[in-house]
Amino acid sequence: MATLQMATTAKKSAFGEELWQEAALLPCRLSVDVPLKEFTVRDLLQLEPGSVVESKNVNGADVPVIVNARLVGWAEFEVMGQRLALRVTELA
Repeated sequence: MATLQMATTAKKSAFGEELWQEAALLPCRLSVDVPLKEFTVRDLLQLEPGSVVESKNVNGADVPVIVNARLVGWAEFEVMGQRLALRVTELA
């Protein structure tokens, strides 16, 4: 009976791994909320490449990371050469 249980568990485990491999390929939307200081529609309409927008966050403060409308963690912005990156600091 122990052999039968082990075989059943192994099948379930392999099946679960297959599901996770398929699930890993599903698309998702990642977004970061950045609270802006006194940002208006006028400010939005005046945006152009190279514009700088002031945030309410202090330098280095964490911002919420949201995937498919669910909070998954917190991150901080980091400049890497000519690119802006996110460094995940905490998972929700």
